[in-house]
Amino acid sequence: MSAPHIVALGGTLRSESATGRLLAEALHIAAARGARTTLLTGDDIAFPHYEPGNAEGNPSIGRYLEALRSADAVIVGSPGYHGTLSGLVKTALDYIEQLRGDERVYFDGLPVGLIATAAGWQAAVSTLQALRTITHSLRGWPTPMGLAINTAEAGDAVAKCQPQMEAMVGQIFDFLRR
Repeated sequence: MSAPHIVALGGTLRSESATGRLLAEALHIAAARGARTTLLTGDDIAFPHYEPGNAEGNPSIGRYLEALRSADAVIVGSPGYHGTLSGLVKTALDYIEQLRGDERVYFDGLPVGLIATAAGWQAAVSTLQALRTITHSLRGWPTPMGLAINTAEAGDAVAKCQPQMEAMVGQIFDFLRR
């Protein structure tokens, strides 16, 4: 496969959120391995609550869905709010329902890397588990390495999990070579 397209989505509406920085770093690692990348975070995924008709004629939702249609792999990242993913990320994932009639339905057959951040281990781990469940429901293949990051601990979240992020991106590329 030449230059796989990897799309990362998630984060928060804050431009410097830990989740957004981690998604950007994962794409940086993928780009260094030869991937084309697209980052969809913040305002790129600030959609109205999902209703099938909301997607029609909305250019930002259209761009989002086209990026996912062209993706060879996806990375999803969410902050943990009250033990699960944020409404922003959940709504963006709900719009994947618009891909139900495509030749490749949802994330069918795609490797999906997952990143969960929270100000505590319990919420980070439960958010990662929720993302795995959603990925399975969308017919995606979660990478064995998923990142649960406690942002309340001292230090830079991106630097602390660099080896795990390298492993997760490596697993995406291993999957794509099959």
